[in-house]
Amino acid sequence: MVIKIVYDNTVYQKGLKSDWGFAAVIEAFDKNILFDSGADGKILLDNMRQMNIDPKSIDTIFLSHHHFDHTGGLASFLGVNSDVKVYAPNSLRGVKNAAKVVRVKDSIQIGKHLFSTGELAGIEQSLIIKTENGLIIIVGCSHSGIENILAAASQFGCPFALIGGFHGFNNFPVLANLQLICPTHCTKHIEELRNIYPSKFTEGGAGRIIEI
Repeated sequence: MVIKIVYDNTVYQKGLKSDWGFAAVIEAFDKNILFDSGADGKILLDNMRQMNIDPKSIDTIFLSHHHFDHTGGLASFLGVNSDVKVYAPNSLRGVKNAAKVVRVKDSIQIGKHLFSTGELAGIEQSLIIKTENGLIIIVGCSHSGIENILAAASQFGCPFALIGGFHGFNNFPVLANLQLICPTHCTKHIEELRNIYPSKFTEGGAGRIIEI
């Protein structure tokens, strides 16, 4: 299972472009998933090209929530590859030109060992990947609260990793049982997380590739 961060506020791989927003390509089991789409379609597609990711290899798009820094690149991506199934939280409207759009309210399975937490707090869903090591949880901005996200995910097993935007989260002991954390994008307390959990901390940034 491979997670490739293609859009982030910072750059990990030289030559890519940073911008306020988040997107990742996830290769897991039977799916190639684009998780969110960043704010700018040109940056998204250029970064994907430089990382040797073919947009046409994507079969599924998972949108965490409706904020523009997570959906702004969607139209450009669909202009290149519209043959995808889009999973969007129920509060997100206006997705056009995709082969199929699934509106998510409650927790659902989207593929082999792949699940959505369901739309939490009426705004955001997170992606759950069930592995032999435990659950890999991909978050957009964690607007619904990391505590709530971990609780919702736990119905599928024991959380192992948390990757994505943590926003203003500062209840650090909640992460004690995780084995990997990769705070990106909107995370306010990245340095605190790095200092508290140095052995679990993985740096994000556009171009970062995480293999689990």
